[in-house]
Amino acid sequence: MANSFGTDILIQAPDPIAAASFYVRQLGFTVTDENPGMIGLHGKNINLFIEPGPPLGPVLEVTGPNLEEAKRRLVECGCEVVKDEPQFPRIYIRDPYGLIYNITT
Repeated sequence: MANSFGTDILIQAPDPIAAASFYVRQLGFTVTDENPGMIGLHGKNINLFIEPGPPLGPVLEVTGPNLEEAKRRLVECGCEVVKDEPQFPRIYIRDPYGLIYNITT
């Protein structure tokens, strides 16, 4: 499977606005999207997106050509689907080592 890591990292926070404010004040990020459903921030080398919800830890973005095939293969290898959002389309997968990926096309 050909894939690539993006420059995007996603996190979840009960209060995304407060989290965004922290990253702007303390780490110098710039707000690029103030949508309360997903606040976008830009740093020198990465983009950080903050969604409302209970924290999952950092979520790395991985893109590939076939979302369903990637999901099937990863689950067969012991990964767990954390969140499946076909409307975007994306799937959050936790690998056997605890890392969570946002798999998208």
